[in-house]
Amino acid sequence: MEITLTNENFEEEVLNSDVPVLVDFWAVWCMPCKMLAPIVEELANEANGAYKVGKVNVDEAPELAARYRIAGIPAIVVFKNGEVYKKSIGVVPKADLEELLK
Repeated sequence: MEITLTNENFEEEVLNSDVPVLVDFWAVWCMPCKMLAPIVEELANEANGAYKVGKVNVDEAPELAARYRIAGIPAIVVFKNGEVYKKSIGVVPKADLEELLK
């Protein structure tokens, strides 16, 4: 299940997470984001507790986008132990996102 991330829950859900967290920075008006969304959802459904998947709407949480220097979307950021581990910009295949989680 994907978690909707906000300024209020980001620290708890991402920075304090015991497992890696794949965060999708996206926007409603972004066509490439819509193309990536089913892949992100599929990863969320396959997580089985090994990792979490969250989504940040950059229009609703611009502070988070600015804090992590998100200049283009869709942007995927994987956090491990509360730190940015890896990033990916644009629409990428599922295998590439799975690789980010390793």
